[in-house]
Amino acid sequence: MRFGILSTAHIALDAFVPGVARTEHDVAAIASRDAERAADAAAAHDIPDSYGNYEALLDADVDAVYNPLPNGLHAEWTRRAADAGLPVLCEKPLTRDAHEARDVIEHCADRGVTLMEAFMYRYHPRTERVRALLADMGDVVSASATFGFPLRGSPDDVRLDPGLAGGSLMDVGCYPVNALRTLVADPDAVTATTFDSRDCGVDTRLAGTFEYAGGARATLRCWFDAPEHQRYRIETTDGWIEASPAFNVAADAPAELRYAVDGRTVTESFEPVDQYAREAEHFADCVESGMTPRTSGEDALANMRVIDALYEAAATGERVAP
Repeated sequence: MRFGILSTAHIALDAFVPGVARTEHDVAAIASRDAERAADAAAAHDIPDSYGNYEALLDADVDAVYNPLPNGLHAEWTRRAADAGLPVLCEKPLTRDAHEARDVIEHCADRGVTLMEAFMYRYHPRTERVRALLADMGDVVSASATFGFPLRGSPDDVRLDPGLAGGSLMDVGCYPVNALRTLVADPDAVTATTFDSRDCGVDTRLAGTFEYAGGARATLRCWFDAPEHQRYRIETTDGWIEASPAFNVAADAPAELRYAVDGRTVTESFEPVDQYAREAEHFADCVESGMTPRTSGEDALANMRVIDALYEAAATGERVAP
C-alpha cells in the first residue's frame, strides 16, 4: 500500500513514517499548506513526492490517506479523501464530536472506502493479552486510566485552540476513554470536572468518572500541566491488572504487564514492538480484505459519545448518559 500523508505533523514524521518503513508498505507522498515544509519533510524521510496543498495529494499516486491534521480538520479532509476514493486512517479523535463522527462514517460508507481510527496502542500485543486475561478474571469492581504530559512551547499550539477542537481530553484523554471502554465497558453515565489553566478556551486538565449499572466505577484523568504519566489499572473480584506506560510505548522499548489473580502476582514482558507498524499493517489488511478494522468508525463514534458526555457533564455539573 502506498500511503499519502496529509500534513507534516510530528506524529506523522516521528512515529507513523518510521512505522510504515518497518512494513511491506510505503509512504509515497506528503502534503503541507507550505510547499517548502512538505519538500523538507519528504527529503528528510525519503518520501518520493511532496505537495504544497492537500488537494494535490488526493490526486497523487497513492492508495490510501493517513490523516494526522488538527482535530478540527479531521472530518473535512477524511470526507474529501473518501470523495477521491481513498481509504482513510485518521488520527484520534476521529472528529470534534459524535454528530460529526456519524456524518463522516456514513460518508465513507457511501463512498465504499475503509475508515479506521488510529489508536495505535490497540495493536500492541500487550493490549490483546490484557483483554484475554480479563475474560478469565472476575467481575470488574473499579478501574482507572490516566494520560497526561507537560505541554510546553507556543500558546498558538493547535492543542490549545478551541477552533481546532483542542484540549487535554481530545488530545490525550481520549486514550483513557478508549481504554476503559475497550477493557471494561461503555459507561452508563459519566461525571467530570475541567480546568483551563491557561485561559485559552480549552481544558488543560480533566477528571472524570464512569458509572456502571452493576456498581463498578472507573476514573480517568488527563492534563497538559504536570509531568508525563500514562497508566491503567483494573480491579476485579479476584485480582487486578495494570500497565504503565500504557499507551505510547516506544518502538524499541519492551513493555511490561503486571497482574494478580487469587493472590498470585505475575509480571509479563513483551519484546519491543512498533505499534504504528502493526496499525498500518492492520489497516492495509482491512482495505484489501474488506473486513472491519479493530478501531472502526463505529468504535470511534462510541468514543466520541463518551467524550461529548464528559464535556457536557463538566459544563452542567450533572451526571450524563452517553
